[in-house]
Amino acid sequence: MVGKGQLVKRQLSMGMFGGLVLTALSGCMQLGSQDAAPDVTRAASQAQPPNSFAEAEGSEIIESLLYRSSVIPAGSPYATVTAAALAANARPAEAELRAAKLRSDAANKNWLPKIGPSISLTSLSAVAAGLLVEQVLFDNGRRKAERAFAAADVEAAAVTLSTDTNARVLSALTLYLQAEQARESARVSSRAAERMRYFHGIMGERVQGGVSDISELRVIANKLKEAENRLITDREAAQVALAELGAMSNGNVHAVSGVAALATAPTGLKPLGVLKAEAQRSRDIAQAHMQRADMLPGASITGAVAGEGPELAVTVDGEQLLGIGTGAALQAVQAAKDAADRRVIHASEESNRELRRLSQRLTALERQEDEARDLAASARANQDTFQQQFEMGARSMMDVIGNYETAMRLERDHVRIKYDRAQLRLEIANIFGALVDGDTI
Repeated sequence: MVGKGQLVKRQLSMGMFGGLVLTALSGCMQLGSQDAAPDVTRAASQAQPPNSFAEAEGSEIIESLLYRSSVIPAGSPYATVTAAALAANARPAEAELRAAKLRSDAANKNWLPKIGPSISLTSLSAVAAGLLVEQVLFDNGRRKAERAFAAADVEAAAVTLSTDTNARVLSALTLYLQAEQARESARVSSRAAERMRYFHGIMGERVQGGVSDISELRVIANKLKEAENRLITDREAAQVALAELGAMSNGNVHAVSGVAALATAPTGLKPLGVLKAEAQRSRDIAQAHMQRADMLPGASITGAVAGEGPELAVTVDGEQLLGIGTGAALQAVQAAKDAADRRVIHASEESNRELRRLSQRLTALERQEDEARDLAASARANQDTFQQQFEMGARSMMDVIGNYETAMRLERDHVRIKYDRAQLRLEIANIFGALVDGDTI
């Protein structure tokens, strides 16, 4: 017969185990509909968390990425090229972000009890099957660190997606600017070749009339050949850039032409490199907290039911055994946090240096572009004067040709500087992630 005390004890164990099983099952049933982001490891009976990491944690990094606006004017040739490049984007970083978000969703539920089968072989060679439920009571912040690590992983993946998308747009627009520069240079080369043919014809007539020497005709013929070769080179450069742009775009980009003035990136934005360093810092600190928690003992309660009835046990153990080097290991964890902070400072310094370099170079190119424009205009005006003086006999044919070559060289310099300046503006916007609207990424 079973004594009264034993009966009460057995009923108490059944009641506690039944409550533990019900808690675990209720938590498992909520996995598909609830997310959690608790501050500490907690029991399943506590309040249910919100449904989004960005809403629950108020991630400044993700909000900063979402509210970034593009500096590319709508309806401009840049916007057309951007849309074509993004339409053909495979977006591998998007899949990584989706996976990181799913991992974060899973980590947000790590405070719930775990349930699973328990199968063992008894001494009588019989298989004993049961049900095992485990609930962590105290883990030194291990599960909180896991949630923080998963959340930081989402932030890092989001920054990577924004970086990759802006980099793709920068590559497409760079190819487009290369094609536009080559096409505009080709127009200058075409005028130069046409003018050299005119000079070559006049010099041919002068040589036939005995007015000029044939050596001058050969010099002009060489200059004509150079102008024609330069024209072919410019056209080939445009074709190469457009072919590469077409390979990474979904749409006809060959018909697009022209440039647009870019707006200045909004002030107060952090460069993407700094945001990525901050996300990695949060991830590294969370990983350090997990390593620290593994070095310290924790407590959990386990319930099991088999053929002989339910069993309830409280376990106190740790992932690692304590040793003489445990103190140094804990100090190493703290040093890892300091290293993560220093990496953010370094990333900020590198971004500031790059921005200062590009800004100073942009200022210099703006000055050089104004000078090149004025010099080219002055050389074209001098060309008319030299032509009149040649017709009056005050200038030789070679003087006129030399002045024209100078004018063409200055025009080509002006074209190059103009597109270099446009490229720098794109690179500055890319550093801030301002080539694509954040909410469209």
